[in-house]
Amino acid sequence: MRLLLLLLLGAMAAPGAGTELCGQSEFRCRDGSCIASAWVCDGNAECRDGSDETPETCHSVSCSPSEFSCGGHRRRCIPASWRCDGHRDCDNGSDELDCPPRACAGDQLRCGSGGCVSRAFACDGERDCEDGTDEADCPPPAPCGPHAFRCNDSSCIPRLWACDGDPNCPDGSDEWPRSCGTPRPPPPCAPLQFACGSGECIHRRWRCDGSPDCRDRSDEEGCAAATTCRPDQFQCGDGRCVLGVRQCDGETDCADGSDEEGCHNVTLCTGPHEFKCRSGECVPLERVCDRHRDCRDWSDEPFKECGVNECLDGGGGCSHVCEDLRLGYRCLCPEGLSLGPDGRTCEDIDECRDPRTCSQLCLNLPGSYKCDCGGGYRLEPSTHACRALGPPAALLFTNRHEIRRLALDGGEYRRVLGPLAHAAALDTDVAAGTVYWADLTQRKIYRSPLTGTTNDSRDVTVVGTGLGAPDGVALDWVHQNLYWTDSRLGTVSVADADGRRRKTLVREAGAKPRAIAVDPLHGYMYWTDWGASAKIAKGGLNGVDRFPLVTEGVEWPNGITLDLPSQRLYWVDSRLHTLSSVDVDGGRRRTLLADPQVLAHPFAVAVFEDTVFWSDILSEAVFSADLRTGAHVRRVAQELLSPEDIVVLHPLRQPPGANRCSEANGGCGFLCLPAPHLGPRSPRYTCACPDGQRLAPDGRACLPDPSAPAPTDAAPSPPPAPPQPPTPSRDPHSHGASPGPTAASSSASTAGTTTTSSNATAGGSGDAVGHVGSRTGPTALAVVLPLVFLILAAFVSRGLWRSWRRRSTNSINFDNPVYQKTTRDEEPPGWGQGGFSYPMRQAVSLESDVA
Repeated sequence: MRLLLLLLLGAMAAPGAGTELCGQSEFRCRDGSCIASAWVCDGNAECRDGSDETPETCHSVSCSPSEFSCGGHRRRCIPASWRCDGHRDCDNGSDELDCPPRACAGDQLRCGSGGCVSRAFACDGERDCEDGTDEADCPPPAPCGPHAFRCNDSSCIPRLWACDGDPNCPDGSDEWPRSCGTPRPPPPCAPLQFACGSGECIHRRWRCDGSPDCRDRSDEEGCAAATTCRPDQFQCGDGRCVLGVRQCDGETDCADGSDEEGCHNVTLCTGPHEFKCRSGECVPLERVCDRHRDCRDWSDEPFKECGVNECLDGGGGCSHVCEDLRLGYRCLCPEGLSLGPDGRTCEDIDECRDPRTCSQLCLNLPGSYKCDCGGGYRLEPSTHACRALGPPAALLFTNRHEIRRLALDGGEYRRVLGPLAHAAALDTDVAAGTVYWADLTQRKIYRSPLTGTTNDSRDVTVVGTGLGAPDGVALDWVHQNLYWTDSRLGTVSVADADGRRRKTLVREAGAKPRAIAVDPLHGYMYWTDWGASAKIAKGGLNGVDRFPLVTEGVEWPNGITLDLPSQRLYWVDSRLHTLSSVDVDGGRRRTLLADPQVLAHPFAVAVFEDTVFWSDILSEAVFSADLRTGAHVRRVAQELLSPEDIVVLHPLRQPPGANRCSEANGGCGFLCLPAPHLGPRSPRYTCACPDGQRLAPDGRACLPDPSAPAPTDAAPSPPPAPPQPPTPSRDPHSHGASPGPTAASSSASTAGTTTTSSNATAGGSGDAVGHVGSRTGPTALAVVLPLVFLILAAFVSRGLWRSWRRRSTNSINFDNPVYQKTTRDEEPPGWGQGGFSYPMRQAVSLESDVA
């Protein structure tokens, strides 16, 4: 309806046969030009005559039944679902006026702030409401159930949490030796690493550097007083030292930016009301040409130039505006243009080069720009941010022993899965309503329904063997393939959604891949690596075209996510305490936020609309901030227990795409994997084979690969066939050999037993075979003994030859591990025996959980 009225009004505004023909989604200006209908009455005139912002045009706009009218001068329309959602969308705020109180579901508790949390969170000792109303007026704790563990302070926790290496009781009694026995010592750290009290290993040079890296902050305990920097150095706010010449040089060298704070150059004249003398000082502009010397060199009083208006002579050569000054003149440009190198000509400013300009899509116009949104999103009138259409979005995050769901509008906060052993990574299939999650203790990847369950009856094991430390999980929702990282094995692997077909795509020595994000619409995957060479890596979903995307300015990259509409990557660095972003091609990199307080040890990151979310295991909270500016940081969830992975649950996060492998698995004999879109002639998919096999010449079938190394994390092999009785050989001498493995179940095997078995199998010829078998003893000895002597003689000859060769060869062998380690002065971050590992992320045997 609104579009029809706009088109009708545009047609009446510009009658005539010579006008331009506008499309159905365009508005005709009075001068006959066409603009997008979405630009009408948006506060900025796009028509050259301004007819798209006149009161007559805006008052003629009417909203459809599925929209809400903001009223006022512009009469903007917003989706009716945005009415009373707690978010101000209209400029005048009319969409949030006269709203009734939020109604919570029956199993939800209303917080004092108006939000809703699960009643199961009430009186659990953790503040889930921002105002703590879920912990107010709580009765005394009830007795523990049969599946609970009673702490020493009488509180109760699930028995699964006891003796798991992580204290869950307030007094830590669930990990006391009297309950768990003598604790197993943690594995030793590498020589150039520091062992944290909480069990993880970090680089030795991070000890006493002013920034806690251990979960228990033991790397900063017992340190001497903060060291002062050298006289030629500048000390950053976090205690680090940088060269003094780097202070106030226009480039940020400290992680907190303190080296560029408070900088002021006395010789730099700022603003249009200051005049810079030739001798270097600055004086107010009103003191120029006032017949009084203010500059040491009298440059503010050139008598021949004072009182001359250069703009009267051809506009001073300015392309747009010439402004006469007390001394000289200057050229000015209208908004959206800037002076070129000659100082006179105005050139267009490409505002779209700055990723902060628009939320998703940016269109540069002469002297201006326009923001737009991808499919399924709508531009918000007041903030020009892209808001998602459809159901409310929710956050899904792990809380070590459970997976929680938090609605972004505050209407729901509940547990989805739990209690669990150690949920570390997760991703969702929005269309199927399922969640994939990895358990570090069980060393498995599961699939569960999002409807929630309190037991494991509906959990499906997708990958159950060959995992070391599955730290990251990502689902290709188009081709139904599951990707995961393993920091212990240094691999990135893929399997179909059921885990039946599996392949290792990336294996690098010294690598510690952590988080992973996939883009099946373009055929790429992205992952972080905090190993020997810290980086942000990029590669095809089929494992080809792999290369490091970001290698500088990263030390401990953790979580990573992809914003599909803007095609930008966001990641957090736990060592640098930063939140950064970059285009998928590696361009326009920027640091969104650097703050050791709210980014103490960030672990995962997620993006939706104009907001970025991240989890922090030291702060034990989930935070959010503005996606473009990094401002408005707030705690979304608090008092958690090691929140690790986090994703956004919404249909627009997984838009539909073409599945080229859907028909007959693309003709592939094993896995059909999407290929990266490198060009118009690139393949849409390629076939892949399991570890230990290679593609046949047809590119589809799989053949054994004798040159392939034995897989260490391959899928389980088929179970062995049940033991069978030994089958007699047609060779009469075969009975002289010892029985095979199938006959090993008997403690003593005699010739008579073998003969009986042979007779039973041979049927009617049993007598003849038994007669031959009785004479094989002396014959076998006559054959075997000469062979034994020949083999012994060959071994002795070979040993003598190798001894002679060793004496006649000069060589140096550097196999001494002490030599190898002492010759390396400094070890790169993350290098060594296992690198630096995360707290409580060491796999625990299943027996310890049962205990």
